[in-house]
Amino acid sequence: MKHADAAALDRLENLPSENRRLPWLSERARGVFARRAKAFLHFHGDPRGLFADLRRGERFRRFKYFDCFDCFGRLGASAAAARRVIGATVRAELNASR
Repeated sequence: MKHADAAALDRLENLPSENRRLPWLSERARGVFARRAKAFLHFHGDPRGLFADLRRGERFRRFKYFDCFDCFGRLGASAAAARRVIGATVRAELNASR
C-alpha cells in the first residue's frame, strides 16, 4: 500500500492541518508526521479507501479513514467522525508518551 498522494490528502479535510498545530509533531513531507525523529503518523490510499497509520509504542496501528472500523469497535463513522476519532487518538498517544 503506497502513501497517499496529493489528491487523497486533499480528501482528508483538516486532519493533516490539525496535526501541524501540535507542538510535538514535525511534518517531514505532506501528510507524514514524525515525533522525536521517528515516524509517527502517515496516510495511505488504495482502492479500498484512505487509511491512517499511527505509531502506538513500537508498532503502527491502522485506522480506516472513512468508516473507521479499527478505531474503537465498529463505529460506522462518517469521514468527519473518523477525523475526530483519529485526531483524538493522536493527541492521546502524544500525551501518553511525553
